[in-house]
Amino acid sequence: MRLDKFLKVSRIIKRRTVAKEFADNGRANVNDRVAKSSTDVSVGDVLEMHFGERTMKVRILNIKETTKKSDSTEMYEEID
Repeated sequence: MRLDKFLKVSRIIKRRTVAKEFADNGRANVNDRVAKSSTDVSVGDVLEMHFGERTMKVRILNIKETTKKSDSTEMYEEID
């Protein structure tokens, strides 16, 4: 699955266009490498996202094409 779509489906970022712009500006890393919006992500990958002064690091647990809001947090776990 593309990085921008994963960010949208998992509800880390609410809209796909915002997720695409976010990734294309170099603010997302996949497995310690700068990622673009088209980068493929899979189960087990580690995403590091830079939101201004805050950094969020998550491990992908599950990939779904669509999900309910209540189930979206099952797609990843936040790590330190």
